[in-house]
Amino acid sequence: MSSTVPPASPGPALRSSRKVATASLVGTTIEWYDFFIFGTAAALVFNQVFFPSVDPVTGTLSAFGAFAVGFIARPLGGAVFAHFGDKVGRKPMLVYSLLLMGAATVGMGLLPGYDTLGVWAPVLLVTLRFLQGFGVGGEWGGAALMAVEHAPSHRRGFYGSWPQVGVPLGLVLGTATFAVLSATLTDEQFLAWGWRVPFLASVALIAVGMWIRLGVHESPVFRKAMDEKAANRMPVLEALRTYPKEILLAAGSFLATNSTFYVSSVWLVTYATQSLSYDRTTILAANSVLSLSDIPLIMAFGLLSDRIGRRPMFVGGMALLAVFAVPYFWLVSTGSIWLFLLGGLVVQVARSAVYGPQSAFFAEQFSTSMRYSGASLAYQIASILGGPRAAAVHRARRADRVALRRRRLRRRDRAGVAGLLLAHDRDAPVGAARRRRHRRPDLTPTVRRSRSPACPVRGCAGPRPGR
Repeated sequence: MSSTVPPASPGPALRSSRKVATASLVGTTIEWYDFFIFGTAAALVFNQVFFPSVDPVTGTLSAFGAFAVGFIARPLGGAVFAHFGDKVGRKPMLVYSLLLMGAATVGMGLLPGYDTLGVWAPVLLVTLRFLQGFGVGGEWGGAALMAVEHAPSHRRGFYGSWPQVGVPLGLVLGTATFAVLSATLTDEQFLAWGWRVPFLASVALIAVGMWIRLGVHESPVFRKAMDEKAANRMPVLEALRTYPKEILLAAGSFLATNSTFYVSSVWLVTYATQSLSYDRTTILAANSVLSLSDIPLIMAFGLLSDRIGRRPMFVGGMALLAVFAVPYFWLVSTGSIWLFLLGGLVVQVARSAVYGPQSAFFAEQFSTSMRYSGASLAYQIASILGGPRAAAVHRARRADRVALRRRRLRRRDRAGVAGLLLAHDRDAPVGAARRRRHRRPDLTPTVRRSRSPACPVRGCAGPRPGR
């Protein structure tokens, strides 16, 4: 393919590849840590801190609505950073995206709650979340291309997997921080100030990331393209005109894995703790363990793609994910933490088979002058279609459970009124006979339950498999 990444020189490439891959890994870890702690806080405390004027259900839905704003901003950030990344360079965009993410995250940690600022508190929270999404939208394309374009041609899959590892590492750092705070602080302390600690700790992480990223060199592939004056005036528009099929196919290849990631890492925290009675600290710890298992899986599948190709990895991972979707929710709904971990591990294997070689696969679809634009557009299109879907699933299931609970209460109230009228009609023989015949239904009104919390029928309290 003429648009593939040109071969890197075999001499100093390995040493340079490791340095750049490490810088990409550290930076993406920090940025995804910033991005994910918002999702965890939205699931645990934001409804009480920023939306206390509404009922808990509506507050949680509002918090997840703010979470979804970050996904709306990601394609915009991806387009802006991609435009300058293909014209100015990959390295400056990595520095700017890290600074923007860090400033927004620290701002959240310092933001007063609704009790202090009133309606301005949620407004500012949503604004900061938009800036977070804008920054992370430009992060992935630059980090992935720096790693791939510095790598030798026979190790692009492996070194391209390093920035991919930043996603589970960021999730582990964020989730583990919340798990430690949740286990060591009382509920009152956690609600008052404990949730702010992960956001404020981002200051130190951003400083480390900046120091590392400023020490790497620009991509040699991009420098060569600049020397040949191959840059486009409007690279994003050129990529849309030149590679529409490749952008859509690349986005589609990532859509399902991206959706399941956010369902399992964000929505499942709320569902497992509020609907399945899992302990909050246990679920956070389990998510950390599963995210840690992602790290060797992603790197192993990236390396394997250098041997057998990217396509077989994508097809195999997607097939496993499709087959295991329903059994996964069955295992989660058992209430056993060990079966929860087993189901999560199988899903991690399927996702990692796609996510590991993704950087190399996306980079190889586009020419150098439009590579940042094409790869970022594909990634962010899948993100905005897949990430908010997890929040939408959460909101739909919460609304279903609220409606079901209200219907049950109305039936119970009607049964209670009927029983009260019959109890006072002691002199009526027909009423007495009716009491004897229907005594059990009147005293213990039953509510028809679904066979399984994970069934897809109407009125079911669990998630609908495959949605």
